Amino acid sequence: MKWFHSLRWRLFILFFLVSFMPFMIFAPVLMGRMESHYIGQSRVEWRREANSISTQITEGNYLKDYTSYTYFESYIKGLGKEKGFRIVVVDKLGYIIADSAAADKGHTIMSKQVFDALRKEDSVEPYEREDQTVMSAVVPITDKENKDEVLGAVIVTANIDDIYVSLGEIQNQIYLLSLLTSLLIGLLSFFTSSFISRPLKLLMKFVQKITNGQLDQTVDIKGKDEIAELGNAFNHMAEQLQRVEHSRQEFVSNVSHELKTPLSSIKVLTESLLFQENVPVEMYQEFFMDINSEVDRLNNIISDLLTLVRLDQTEVPMNIKTTNLNDMTQAILKRLIPLAKKKDIKLIYQSHKEIFVDIDEVKLTLAISNLIENAIKYTPEGGEVRVVLQSDLQDAQLSVEDTGIGIAKDEQSKIFERFYRTDKTRNRETGGTGLGLSITYRTVIMHNGSIQVESEEGKGSIFTVQIPIRHL
Repeated sequence: MKWFHSLRWRLFILFFLVSFMPFMIFAPVLMGRMESHYIGQSRVEWRREANSISTQITEGNYLKDYTSYTYFESYIKGLGKEKGFRIVVVDKLGYIIADSAAADKGHTIMSKQVFDALRKEDSVEPYEREDQTVMSAVVPITDKENKDEVLGAVIVTANIDDIYVSLGEIQNQIYLLSLLTSLLIGLLSFFTSSFISRPLKLLMKFVQKITNGQLDQTVDIKGKDEIAELGNAFNHMAEQLQRVEHSRQEFVSNVSHELKTPLSSIKVLTESLLFQENVPVEMYQEFFMDINSEVDRLNNIISDLLTLVRLDQTEVPMNIKTTNLNDMTQAILKRLIPLAKKKDIKLIYQSHKEIFVDIDEVKLTLAISNLIENAIKYTPEGGEVRVVLQSDLQDAQLSVEDTGIGIAKDEQSKIFERFYRTDKTRNRETGGTGLGLSITYRTVIMHNGSIQVESEEGKGSIFTVQIPIRHL
């Protein structure tokens, strides 16, 4: 059954069934309509024949003038033989006075059709008789001089099996045509499906290569159909995977470098103490302070990495509570005042109203602290850092504006990447890990917010965080 897993065979079966089943469903409906049509035509035909015979009997006055009975009987027999159907004439008591088959003469017919005809109601009905389908037409015979007087009835019966034989042949032809049409549609789908399966098979080969780690795969796009859209999606996915892989390698390299730098410093300091003789106590103290500083730096890097790992989880637990954003921001500024005083930097806070937002206070406090702390670090002595709170009916907005060194235009789109540094030497001096803005970015995104930066080298930067007042 391996062939069944082939797309071409499945399309063949699908199109065959989709085209064949409607034929099978509607064929009986069509046959029913055709049967009704042919039976209706047959009713009209045999009623006309019966009325014609009734008119001739009325005009000949055969049911009142029995002097020509012999001629009348022979006429009925000859007419039945000529027409190929049976003619029976009964009087108003239901007594058979003429029979083209000469089989039931002298008998009485007591049927509903005859009773209806004697009440001047003609009828034409098919019925089954001895494995045959017979059409029976019964019409009244009226008096030539008094049309309201019924003298008897004419019964015309004929075998209509030929209608059902024709319908059976038509039905067989419909089923055969349905089967052939469905097979043709299925075969066309089988052969044309190669145009669909060929690019899909090619795409599968590229997917297998990517699975095996060969990420530099692209598909040639032809046309603008759904397959082309799939190819575009594949190329975009491959491009994204390459970016992720490049980011992963760069991240590993950056982490290794960040961890190696303080470790190398610790090793150099410890070896200096180990391999020197008669080292003064003051040098021990100085070197141990440097080692302690490098250990703190290692600890900060590891803590920030763990924070990023937690923020990168698919489902990060969020402790959302309605929080006074003004109080939270002022608490952050109060904690950072000593850092600003060391550089004689003026911290300015502006807000015109109380703003309450649904946030995870711990996470957002860390994010905003990173922004304000960076602004202080990269602002020269005697500068200014301004924190502004605003809001509308939907969003709260926090801006951190400094008069610092600024960020180059081509670097502004990269500053939220992990370990990205606009000036590695300067960041080392300020003690940063290169992860603060990444943590801030992830935290703001978790709050369904956004963060933007406007900066000009030598004039300063403005970081603007916007988050919804109500957390969804």
